[in-house]
Amino acid sequence: MSESVEKEMSFLDHLEELRWHIVRSLIAILVFAIAAFLAKKIIFHDIILGPSRPDFWTYRMLCKMGEMINTNVLCIEELPFIIQSRQMTGQFMMHITSSFVIGLILAFPYAFWEMWRFIKPGLYDKEKNVAHGAVFFVSLLFGLGVLFGYFVVSPISINFLSNYQLDPSISNEFDIISYVSTISMLVLACAIMFQLPIVVYFLTKAGIVTPSFLKAYRKHAIIIILVISAIITPPDVVSQVLIALPLLVLYQISIFISKNVIENDPDLILQDD
Repeated sequence: MSESVEKEMSFLDHLEELRWHIVRSLIAILVFAIAAFLAKKIIFHDIILGPSRPDFWTYRMLCKMGEMINTNVLCIEELPFIIQSRQMTGQFMMHITSSFVIGLILAFPYAFWEMWRFIKPGLYDKEKNVAHGAVFFVSLLFGLGVLFGYFVVSPISINFLSNYQLDPSISNEFDIISYVSTISMLVLACAIMFQLPIVVYFLTKAGIVTPSFLKAYRKHAIIIILVISAIITPPDVVSQVLIALPLLVLYQISIFISKNVIENDPDLILQDD
């Protein structure tokens, strides 16, 4: 058999292997999505619609914080809006869509592990050592981002938008599609942004990013973070600050991670110099 045929077969074998990794990942997402679809009351009433009620955990914690500082400003007693479905298929389609999003979130660690199993054999031993624990840390940061988006950004955004009025005569009646889409966007956006330390780690290992570079462009990064916060949150200062602060902390952590990578790799010290 010629060398070109062997290379072609090897390439096709890789595609076949990748296909099965993707198939298994999709099956995992589908399984969790079906479970979420069947658990309609828990998923919708308790989780998705949770931030739309004043008894939500975040609102109760804010009220307790207010009691500690002797003020009731932080207590949210009412969310003046109703959720309705204006399309005949609205509730059913949102049931399917939200189930898929829940399935994607729950199956993410496994799906990433499947993709990592495909990538890892093609790495050199040094690269494997560098990426040791990648699945755990990526999944951990993804989960923290989901929790932050759900328990912090989403309820604050909902509270602001439900209380915002151009005129008292205009009542807020949100469509279920708009509500679910907003929650999903905020949660997934936070989950993705929380991957910043992982991205910086690998970029530093690749010699693309250095601690001095991150420090030099810190002011630019702050502006970018504030812009991103303004885009994915309602136009109020509190929401923007609440999402910008953890991103700034993650940026500082990324500088520390980059510095640690440089210090432990002699080949990269010259690049930083």
